[in-house]
Amino acid sequence: MPKYVYDFTEGNKDLKDLLGGKGANLAEMTNIGLPVPPGFTITAEACRHYLGHGGMPEGLEEEIGGHLAALEERMGKRLGQADDPLLVSVRSGAKFSMPGMMETVLNVGLNDDSVLGLAKQSGNDRFAWDSYRRLIQMFGKTVLDIDGELFEHAMDDLKGEREDTDLDAADLQRLVETFKGIVRERTGRDFPADPREQMDLAVKAVFDSWNAPRAILYRRQERIPADLGTAVNVVAMVFGNMGPDSGTGVAFTRDPGSGRQGVYGDYLRNAQGEDVVAGIRNTVPLQELETINPEAYRRLLDIMATLERHYRDLCDIEFTIERGRLWMLQTRVGKRTAAAAFCIATQLVDEGLIDMDEAVTRVTGDQLAQLMFPRFAATAGNHRLTTGMNASPGAAAGRAVFSSERAVELAGRGEAVILVRRETNPDDLAGMIAAHGVLTSRGGKTSHAAVVARGMGKTCVCGAEELEVDPHARRFTAPGGVVVDEGDVISIDGGTGAVYLGEVPVTASPVAEYFEGEPAGDELVRAVDRIMTHADSVRRLAVRANADTPEDAARARRYGAQGIGLCRTEHMFLGERRRLVEDLILATTPEERQAALDALEPLQTGDFTGIFEAMRGLPVTIRLIDPPLHEFLPDLTDLAVKVALADDRAADRADGRTGGGADDRDRRLLDAVKRLHEQNPMLGLRGVRLGLTVPGLFAMQVRAIAAAARRVEGACAEIMIPLVGAVQELEIVKEEAERILAEAGVEAAIGTMIEVPRAALTAGQIAEAAEFFSFGTNDLTQMMWGFSRDDVESAFFGTYLDLGVFGVSPFESVDREGVGRLMRIAVEEGRRTRPDLKLGICGEHGGDPDSVHFCHEIGLDYVSCSPFRIPVARLEAGRAALTCAQSDTR
Repeated sequence: MPKYVYDFTEGNKDLKDLLGGKGANLAEMTNIGLPVPPGFTITAEACRHYLGHGGMPEGLEEEIGGHLAALEERMGKRLGQADDPLLVSVRSGAKFSMPGMMETVLNVGLNDDSVLGLAKQSGNDRFAWDSYRRLIQMFGKTVLDIDGELFEHAMDDLKGEREDTDLDAADLQRLVETFKGIVRERTGRDFPADPREQMDLAVKAVFDSWNAPRAILYRRQERIPADLGTAVNVVAMVFGNMGPDSGTGVAFTRDPGSGRQGVYGDYLRNAQGEDVVAGIRNTVPLQELETINPEAYRRLLDIMATLERHYRDLCDIEFTIERGRLWMLQTRVGKRTAAAAFCIATQLVDEGLIDMDEAVTRVTGDQLAQLMFPRFAATAGNHRLTTGMNASPGAAAGRAVFSSERAVELAGRGEAVILVRRETNPDDLAGMIAAHGVLTSRGGKTSHAAVVARGMGKTCVCGAEELEVDPHARRFTAPGGVVVDEGDVISIDGGTGAVYLGEVPVTASPVAEYFEGEPAGDELVRAVDRIMTHADSVRRLAVRANADTPEDAARARRYGAQGIGLCRTEHMFLGERRRLVEDLILATTPEERQAALDALEPLQTGDFTGIFEAMRGLPVTIRLIDPPLHEFLPDLTDLAVKVALADDRAADRADGRTGGGADDRDRRLLDAVKRLHEQNPMLGLRGVRLGLTVPGLFAMQVRAIAAAARRVEGACAEIMIPLVGAVQELEIVKEEAERILAEAGVEAAIGTMIEVPRAALTAGQIAEAAEFFSFGTNDLTQMMWGFSRDDVESAFFGTYLDLGVFGVSPFESVDREGVGRLMRIAVEEGRRTRPDLKLGICGEHGGDPDSVHFCHEIGLDYVSCSPFRIPVARLEAGRAALTCAQSDTR
């Protein structure tokens, strides 16, 4: 029978899959001799069994009982013992940190009898009754699913204008009775008095919380697998609410916002841990602990240094001081902002704790992308309302909203919103995801809002105490009596903590300017430069750009592109040139068709010349025209209305009124639109099919490419034939193209896009004619799934994500099991036919971090993406080379 329960002395930090992050790290701290309250961990495997079978695995109850008995023996008292009770916390702890998404219950074991024993043993009646009311409140909300606001309102009614700490023992005893009445009214039963029943119900509640809506939403946001489950930690209670010599806090070994070294965190006297994270009471900076309790402060600094050296990273620490004695309740590698991630990685290299290879793996492409977003410009002319804590950097502006539901509603309409709350809680997650930024009037840098926002890369200002937030009236009042109602625009600066009325203009980030060629200046930009330089030195994948203009090509080259992987020629036929394409479509004789092509050719030659000049010496893959011709014609309805109105005016003129009829061109265009109309254009006359059915079209483009290549020394052209499904299609087009190139004295590789499933499955045959493949994963995904992207994303993708049909949109990240399998087949069969076959990807997936890793794994030579995503792809290609365990197919 598997082992489901581990004492803290039995685990270690490498058992996160089994013990969860919290349990593994509690065990690690125990084993290196730090002061950790004793306890045990129920494994995530037990959770998976419970969720999968609807009940606890056989033998788990007895195994828990054995570890509980050992804990009782060690502590010298029993769970809930009337005269001297052992109390425990029951806390979730998944493999990946999910702050606030699952449940915790403190003070398990208290009842009407043991609360008197706790009061007697502690000599503090207030502490005992405060602990009891906390248990009923947390147990009621978490285990019994009672609306938490019922408890909050009851407490507010009792407090009036007083603070929590002003309530005395008699007040708290009355509150306990009120809370028990709420439980009785809402559940039809009394609050459970049996300590073991409390613990067992709490364990099940933690298991169930894995599938709570907010936990599911968070996992989807962070791409955490849904089948991991959570471990449960049962820990002997230590109390921060025993009086002024007790307290609780959260510490970071470095600033999680900037990466600066120093002492960062929050401390709250006479409180339990959830008070700090919830932001219900405003904390004091951790440095003030040095005055409050110098000995505990010095011990804490020693432990912080020990943990950072041990984990070789920024550590996030939760601790409690019970009557002057320091206890460690949790540590983990801390969440941090994108800027802090880069700075800390290079700092740790300089300190000799990690090398540059590991520094590259410590940051992500998504973090780099965040650093490239704009920030606020000079704000001297804007009305600053107040300044709070700079909890998570960035610049965000939008309409103020005061509930998560409203944030989701307005964001769904495409409006930018700022979620404003007194403090956030896990139920606000959907609104935090939807909002551009988060503003709270309470809480510090370790509050729920701050921790979750940093993890998501969301701009956040916390603890703006001067704001009086009234969520029911949907407004807040700033100093000077300025009232901001829901819908008013505000701006928040997560770097400074400033809050402004109205929309503040933004300016380019220094990281984006660095990629544009500006020298590395501040610490952040220098850190980015060091990491990018090393990533470039270790990566195997080349990175190209999707670019259709000389301006885009030049920007891509500045950003580090090693060529163009996709130049879409159809974008060159828009605007004023559309009429020339119309002439081609309306041509009825070979002479008219050739005249239209002759008019287009010099324009195409000029387009390609500019791109070759921008990419001189680097490969430029030019895709011949791909979309159906009707996309270059006027809309059918608009044109039909135009012709009908013109005919009405002609009839009026015949009756003696003024007006003119439709001209002949409009009528011919309407006929052409009707003739070319297709029920499903994506599967119709486009790509190579156009080249084979419209004489001279592809030939004109090849001649233009050849002419441009002759003009530009160092031009390196590659010609890509789109939508090939059979080798015969490619052979016919290639034969004509090679003849034109030979006549011009130009060499150019000729290949194809793999975007039709049949092409992937017959890649061995197609490679006989193709010198390169480029995977067009947008169309390949549509055809593989049978999706029309323009229709399905708004129609049912939200439902599919909710139901877990897929964890992330297959248009965002390569579907490895379906589309990815086709790609593997094409790579293997193509290279079997032609070992030197060049392979790339040019769909939007080329800039997606996970897709870049997949492209490395299957042995592609390059990825191609939009210019802005090139730095991201470069970094992820380096990370893939360092982290990919699977060798590529070459």
